[in-house]
Amino acid sequence: MDTHSTENRATEHAAARTRPDSAFDGTVLVTGATQGMGRHLALDLARRGATLLLHGRDPARLDEAAAEVRAAGAGAGAAVRTYLADLADLDQVRAMAAEVREREPRLDVLVNNAVAGGGADPLRREVSRQGHELRFAVNYLAPVLLTRELLPLLTASAPARVVDVASMGQAPIDFDDVMMERGYEGLEAYCRSKLALIMSAFDLADRIADSGVTVNALHPAHLMDTRGVREYGFTPAVPVEEGVRPTVRLITDPALADVTGRYFDRFTDTPAHEQAYDPRARARLAALTRELLA
Repeated sequence: MDTHSTENRATEHAAARTRPDSAFDGTVLVTGATQGMGRHLALDLARRGATLLLHGRDPARLDEAAAEVRAAGAGAGAAVRTYLADLADLDQVRAMAAEVREREPRLDVLVNNAVAGGGADPLRREVSRQGHELRFAVNYLAPVLLTRELLPLLTASAPARVVDVASMGQAPIDFDDVMMERGYEGLEAYCRSKLALIMSAFDLADRIADSGVTVNALHPAHLMDTRGVREYGFTPAVPVEEGVRPTVRLITDPALADVTGRYFDRFTDTPAHEQAYDPRARARLAALTRELLA
């Protein structure tokens, strides 16, 4: 009998029993909230009574999402406010963080959910406003910068949580070609950026261990029915709601209040790619990140 597998299944089943309508009145910032899992996550939290800070880069889509989330949370007393920024521009990330700090009295949870997928043309290398490879910029640099800029507010609101939406698709970073200027492929870039995000989550969790702010990463579900999955040519395997449940657990579950520096495959605390535990690789990534975000 595989005891480890049995324990993992028991953990998942217990986590899945979280009441879908259990109350949660914290303030949660969700990036990439205009579509896909971000939008469904916001709807779920609104029904629980949370205060939602919704991020998007398109004003019309952001307004539309906000209206839907307000309607969903009307009976639970949810509040909704919006923040506009293109995460492919680090200046806009800084500006949004400054606006959040100015407008919001507290922040209980930051969910770094926005993502640039593999792309419809995976061989076409794209760059951010600052000239960084686009997936590395949006999936890694932007959430790291946003977290850094909002950390004072999170700490002042402690206990608080940072939830980084990563992926089981992880590929090691080539430090001789971090921006993938040679042999570019979009899915590979995506997988590298997601591993970088996990590595950074582990480092931040170590650095702020006594702050009252936890930092965890997760793979929410495999091949959810999102635009990015379809755009790349994959066949969706599960509805978006399957990714919402484990993400909500990391946001709301009291049993995880002191859990930090972990990577979850849905409900299961599991090892990430081996490079995430390499001290030299983590140090090189941290040094590069400081340089790029200076």
